[in-house]
Amino acid sequence: MSTPGLDAVTADEQAVRLRRFDYDDAWALGCRMREAAVFRSLPLVIGIVHGDQRAFHAALPGSYPENDHWLSRKLGSARRYGRSSMGVHEFFVATGRDFDTQSHLPTEQFTAAGGVVPIVVTGVGIVGYVGVSGLPHRDDHAFVMEQLRSFAALV
Repeated sequence: MSTPGLDAVTADEQAVRLRRFDYDDAWALGCRMREAAVFRSLPLVIGIVHGDQRAFHAALPGSYPENDHWLSRKLGSARRYGRSSMGVHEFFVATGRDFDTQSHLPTEQFTAAGGVVPIVVTGVGIVGYVGVSGLPHRDDHAFVMEQLRSFAALV
């Protein structure tokens, strides 16, 4: 089943491919995201994972420890399903299912809410994930996509 929301998120997921992504790139992307969030006074937690290792993390003024937990849960879902956490959300909505009860995953480790996006390198596949938490989940997703698109033009 397909819906406008699912179609749009799937297009987002397929739109950004990087030529490379290493630890220096993770740091550069994270710093760019932090600068953009500070400029806009966004109360975000920003996280980037390269492989299985945290490569960047920042908590900005106005964010809370709970944002770290949300980011971790979104990351769990993105990794589990191999797509953006927003894509997971929209898939469950499109299929008329409730993620919390029908995914059969522990809600303390997984959530279907926007904000985490796979980092895909052309010819390689998913090499990591980038995400934020602190805004309404659709805004989290939009911010990450905006920043990832901008970064992709540089690398």
